[in-house]
Amino acid sequence: DRKGLSYWWFSLLQVFGLQGVLSFVVSAPLQAAMTRPQPQHFTFLDLAGTLSWAIGYVFEHAGDLTLTAFKSNPANKGTVLAQGLWAFTRHPNYFGNAMMWWGIWLIACATEGGWKSFYGPLLMNYLLTNVSGAKLLEKTMRRTKPGFALYMDNTPEFVPWGLLGRQNK
Repeated sequence: DRKGLSYWWFSLLQVFGLQGVLSFVVSAPLQAAMTRPQPQHFTFLDLAGTLSWAIGYVFEHAGDLTLTAFKSNPANKGTVLAQGLWAFTRHPNYFGNAMMWWGIWLIACATEGGWKSFYGPLLMNYLLTNVSGAKLLEKTMRRTKPGFALYMDNTPEFVPWGLLGRQNK
């Protein structure tokens, strides 16, 4: 019975329980940075992590703003967004989110044993690129956007290599 109490518990555990476990695992670097012994001065790892987080924030925020503006224009219906950061990576918002988590991990590395929390951002990268993010979205986009296959051929999925001076693909 899909409306019975057992279904309610199953749904609660499947949706919120899974999210809770994933949040706990992904946030391992944040937990390490907050709870482990750390230097009493700003380190190179703090600087690298802060810069990584800031670059990630810009990618995620700018990518989302550009996408929102693009979708709000009825003339863009059925077309592919390939402007701004979207010209360098098919998922600037996902890339930005990953950069933010790796930035937090770099900051955690300045703490005692904080480097061991690498599995948090690694899991987030995997989820963003293979589970709930890029792969799932691109499956739909290939069916609904005629120019998406060409866009995929010319634009990296995740890392914006063109901004780093390398060939886009």
